[in-house]
Amino acid sequence: MRSGKQRIAKKYRISGIVQGVGFRYFAERVANRLGVGGYVRNCSDGTVEVYAIGDATTLDSLKLQLAEGPRSARVMSVDESDEPVNERYGMFMIEGGW
Repeated sequence: MRSGKQRIAKKYRISGIVQGVGFRYFAERVANRLGVGGYVRNCSDGTVEVYAIGDATTLDSLKLQLAEGPRSARVMSVDESDEPVNERYGMFMIEGGW
């Protein structure tokens, strides 16, 4: 991420057919390409959660790509919330094993 821009954090909850279709790997690739920190994980309710740290423009781009998802996914909605920046997430990673 470029220095000089204010870092913010967002949490995205993606619903639809988003588990078992490579969504976490897709999100990891997109986030790393954009230089976003944070994580992606599957949730027990069938959604996928993404916590992302970056500047506002970069996170807008991330959200647009999450709404598209990988080819095999069918994204129904992307809910967004503001979150505090957690410095623990300097890089983007997949959390959880399932």
